[in-house]
Amino acid sequence: LEGRGSRHCGSTHILFMLLLLLLLLLAMGPAWHAAAQRCPQTCICDNSRRHVACLYQNLTEVPDNIPELTQRLDLQGNMLKMIPPAAFQDLPHLTHLDLRDCQVELVAEGAFRGLGRLLLLNLASNRLSTLPQEALDGLGSLRRLELEGNLLEELRPGTFGALGALATLNLAHNALVYLPAMAFQGLLRTRWLQLSHNALSVLAPEALAGLPALRRLSLQHNELQALPGAAVSQARGLVRLELGHNPLTYTGEEDGLALPGLRELALDHAALQALGPRAFAHCPRLHSLDLRGNQLASLPPLQGPGQLRRLRLHGNPLWCSCHARPLLEWLVRARVHSDGACRGPRRLRGEALDALRPSDLRCPGDAAAEDEEERAPAVLRTPPRPPAEQEAAATPCPSTCACVSATRHSSCEGRGLQAVPRGFPNDTQLLDLRRNHFASVPRAAFPGLGQLVSLHLQHCSIAELEPGALAGLPRLLYLYLSDNQLSGLSAAALEGAPNLGYLYLEHNRFLRVPGAALRALPSLFSLHLQDNAVERLAPGDLEGARALRWLYLSGNRIAQVSPGALGPARELEKLYLDRNQLRQVPTGALEGLPGLLELQLSGNPLRALQDGAFQPMGRSLQHLFLNSSGLEQISPRAFLGLGPALQSLHLQKNQLPSLPALASLSRLELIDLSGNPFHCDCQLLPLHRWLTGLNLRVGATCATPPSARGQKVKAAAAIFEACPGWTVRKAKQTPASRRRQRGADKVGEEKGSDLT
Repeated sequence: LEGRGSRHCGSTHILFMLLLLLLLLLAMGPAWHAAAQRCPQTCICDNSRRHVACLYQNLTEVPDNIPELTQRLDLQGNMLKMIPPAAFQDLPHLTHLDLRDCQVELVAEGAFRGLGRLLLLNLASNRLSTLPQEALDGLGSLRRLELEGNLLEELRPGTFGALGALATLNLAHNALVYLPAMAFQGLLRTRWLQLSHNALSVLAPEALAGLPALRRLSLQHNELQALPGAAVSQARGLVRLELGHNPLTYTGEEDGLALPGLRELALDHAALQALGPRAFAHCPRLHSLDLRGNQLASLPPLQGPGQLRRLRLHGNPLWCSCHARPLLEWLVRARVHSDGACRGPRRLRGEALDALRPSDLRCPGDAAAEDEEERAPAVLRTPPRPPAEQEAAATPCPSTCACVSATRHSSCEGRGLQAVPRGFPNDTQLLDLRRNHFASVPRAAFPGLGQLVSLHLQHCSIAELEPGALAGLPRLLYLYLSDNQLSGLSAAALEGAPNLGYLYLEHNRFLRVPGAALRALPSLFSLHLQDNAVERLAPGDLEGARALRWLYLSGNRIAQVSPGALGPARELEKLYLDRNQLRQVPTGALEGLPGLLELQLSGNPLRALQDGAFQPMGRSLQHLFLNSSGLEQISPRAFLGLGPALQSLHLQKNQLPSLPALASLSRLELIDLSGNPFHCDCQLLPLHRWLTGLNLRVGATCATPPSARGQKVKAAAAIFEACPGWTVRKAKQTPASRRRQRGADKVGEEKGSDLT
């Protein structure tokens, strides 16, 4: 009886507590409901998902009356300019905050205090040039920080000290030139650090110290002249290291790369002319090594990485004579797969390296082989020595400049010079002459600099390069002539740099592509002509650019791209024609580009897309940008031929009231339809059906009729239930299939939750 009484009392106590809880909830209900119903006039509030979106409303400050329980706040595309202290203190439940493209110039100290639950902070595509030391305080739960596409020039130690839970930090596409010691102190859980597309030339030896969990480091597209082995080796747990598109000329054991867990190393499209046999001796688990697009005529057997299984050598001028026999034998013995091909001698030109036998490679003693030896590249007849063994420079540094022998950099930036100085060390590989005042660059302006790889002449008021200006620069790969007054270039001016791969001519006065000059650059890989005054692309403009892969013509006045204008550049992979005056897709001009991967047409007054507009590149195109193009109409067959390869389609910020279903685009990973005034009636039913089958978030929102305004096209089933054909489709679905569809939609929304 006593036991029963105890249980009875316990049950009574539980019931009493539940009753109290119910009364409390009833009392709070009206206040909770009122808080959920609040929504700023310029925003769209999805209370069921606690998501508020205030997109492209020209807001100058964070709006009031955002529901306190909001978890996701999207302010993309406004004009905030400054994030003041405690700007979001009334929103303690936020987990996702999107501030992309808000013209933010300053984040005040303590701007995000009170956001202890925030997981994602997106500050990409703003105008931040610096981050105060306490700007990110209060974000102890943050997992991902996006700072891509800002103007950051330096990082102060301690800036990220409060982000102990951060897993991903994206600093790509900024203006960083140097990483100080302990720059990332406090990032104890960061696994991926993105530093690509900056201007980094020096990393302090302790720059990456304090990153014990780092697994991936992206340093491609910077200005590194030597492998930063000492700095990188501080991140002992690295598994993947990306160093492609840096002007590296040599890598050896003396660079000090020691990463016991490294599995993937990318050194593609650099300037490598030689590689030491023990360059990766202290990376024993290296599995994949990418050396594509370098200047390697030969390669020694690599000692140390015993687990190496893939060696990518495509695009190197490999000379398959007796010098390659040790390499070939090692590839077979170590079971390493290689994709390289022979550049010479003539009888083996184009032959796959892994298809050859050692007996195919002739050695001295045979008359034919001796003839091949005479024609072999000079780098084979006189192998290049490591930088540590090169002779010291015979000439001193000009008095107004600074020359650093350890990095082989010479700089005269911003010294007010009226003429190109002389007397730099002979082993200089990077010469920085930015922000001086040279009216012209004279003939043979850089004598004795045969080792020069990267030359910076930005912001120098240059109006002319005289014939022979680049004479004697056979190893030059990067030439920066941005922000000058050039209106033309001659082939004679560029003839001394036959290996030039990257030519930067942004913000000059070109009225047309300097086609004649390109004939002197048979190795040109990337041409940058953004923000000039080019009015058209005509046949012959790219006649000399047969190796061109990337062509950037953004921000010009191009109204016409003639058929055949792009024909010579058959290897083209990226074509940027955004922010021009094109009124239609230049379909005819896109014929004959079998490898085109990315096409940028955003910001043109296109207004409509006709049938088959992109059919010529249907098998190759992966990324298509048509945002902000004034599109009002898209033909049902506009994307005919696309689909097998297309991964992303950008149609945001147009004037589309409707859109046909794009069923052929079966492999999309991203589609952005936000910022369009969709009219949600029965004509939009095919689009609704197609979108519900995508496991992606697309951002399509109803603008009309007024009763549907703000509803997601994908989720607005109630709008389309009265449409002819809806009941037929519904009848064909079983309860199980509907459950599967709802589950797929939920997964898709979660997967694409960061896309507006």
